[in-house]
Amino acid sequence: MKLQFKVRIHAPASRIYDCMLGIDNKSTYERWTSIFNPTSTYEGSWNTGSKILFLGIDDKGEKGGMVSKIAENIPNRFVSIQHYGLLKANKEITEGPEVEKWANGFENYSFEERDGTTMVTVELDTTEDFSEYMNQTYPKALETLKEICEK
Repeated sequence: MKLQFKVRIHAPASRIYDCMLGIDNKSTYERWTSIFNPTSTYEGSWNTGSKILFLGIDDKGEKGGMVSKIAENIPNRFVSIQHYGLLKANKEITEGPEVEKWANGFENYSFEERDGTTMVTVELDTTEDFSEYMNQTYPKALETLKEICEK
């Protein structure tokens, strides 16, 4: 199932791209994604073809998250993340029933700038049981991103 979220931010695409991905300062990425998990961070590179881990500490105090690959990165225009596994208790899981439900799902960010204002569009694949959570949480995360970028 595909979901789409949009937010209009009064800032150039280059600034939003930088803040959203935490290019110059990882804390800007950690701030907007803290809406999903207060300990949210990433390890790896945003370069096309690179492996990247999206991480956080779960309620049992263990590091976990998503094992992903940057399918495409056109700076200030488009980023495509392909999620292909889970990280649980520091172990990468890339096959099996837990992963099969959503493996090879994409999360895409598009940036369209017009007159100093940028429309950010997020499209993501999710499972039925996560759609309600995403519908409630993603718009709040994008509002936080907007606040960071408009400062």
